[in-house]
Parts: sequence; C-alpha cells; structure tokens
Amino acid sequence: SSYIKKIGYNPAAVAFVPISGWHGDNMLEASTNMPWFKGWKVERKEGNAEGKTLIDALDAILPPSRPTDKALRLPLQDVYKIGGIGTVPVGRVETGVLKPGMVVVFAPANIVTEVKSVEMHHEALPEAVPGDNVGFNVKNVSVKELRRGYVAGDSKASPPKGAADFTAQVIVLNHPGQIANGYTPVLD
Repeated sequence: SSYIKKIGYNPAAVAFVPISGWHGDNMLEASTNMPWFKGWKVERKEGNAEGKTLIDALDAILPPSRPTDKALRLPLQDVYKIGGIGTVPVGRVETGVLKPGMVVVFAPANIVTEVKSVEMHHEALPEAVPGDNVGFNVKNVSVKELRRGYVAGDSKASPPKGAADFTAQVIVLNHPGQIANGYTPVLD
C-alpha cells in the first residue's frame, strides 16, 4: 500500500485481491486455499464497495465520466484509404460527440469536410462518444491531406485551432541518447 500511495493513489480506494490465475483462486469464486483473506473493501465518495474475488473488484470499478458536453476533440491515430469507401481517419473521441452529417475541421491544417459515416468495430454508429475508438468516412478529402496527430473538431462549435507555441513540462522515458529533429516520442 505504500507503493500505491507513492504513485498518487489512495490505498483505501484500491481493492487488494490475492489471486492465483493458475489455480483459479479468488478469480470468480472465493478460495478455500486462502482462509486468512477475509475480503477487500474500498472507500470512495461515490459509495463504498466490498467483495472477495477479482470479478467482484472488476464489477465494482466505476466507469469514468464521459465529457459529452464539451467541444468535440478527436486526435487522429491514423488515416486510411479504403477502396469503395474513401478516406477514413481513425482515432479516439476524447471529448464531445461525433455524428454522421457533422461538418468537422481538422487542425492545424484547417481542412473542413462533412462526416459521411461513423464506425466502431465494423458497425455503423449513430454517434461516437468519449472513449470510443472510431473510424469515420469524410467527403472530398485525400488521404495525403490528413496526418496522424491532427485533431478533428466541430467546425461550428469551438473548433480546434493550431497554436504558434505552448509551454510544457516533459519527462522522456527510455531516452534515445540524443533527441534530434524527427524524434517522435509518445506523449501521455
């Protein structure tokens, strides 16, 4: 629990469950091989939870709030050209809602286009909400015009804009020895 505290979590809000995946102890059912373990308990402002197994702990996890009320922000992870469909940018909705028929803008290139369709796992969606990894078909935009890292937003409601500069504090893990032009670390 000291490690949990050290990395910034409240130990009272973390379920500690001793398990054995090999033997199935405390995975789905309480184990008779661990009579010393009386169960886990978490305390949080949304309500306390308790149980004995890993599945109980997983079921007790509260889903994160989905900021659908904020402006649409969808950073592109990749862009594909799919035969018979066209240009399909792919990314995770961070905030807002993406719907077919919406007119979106891609920053910083300032490319404006209409969303023809939105798909997740090869299924059409009426809308994509924060947390959804989606692909969406766009009209009259070449795959060469869009790049990973661009951000899609609603062109009519608080569209994303490029910044001339910004200040950030960055920690580089697995340092390559020398950082030069073209180095592409993952920023979390």
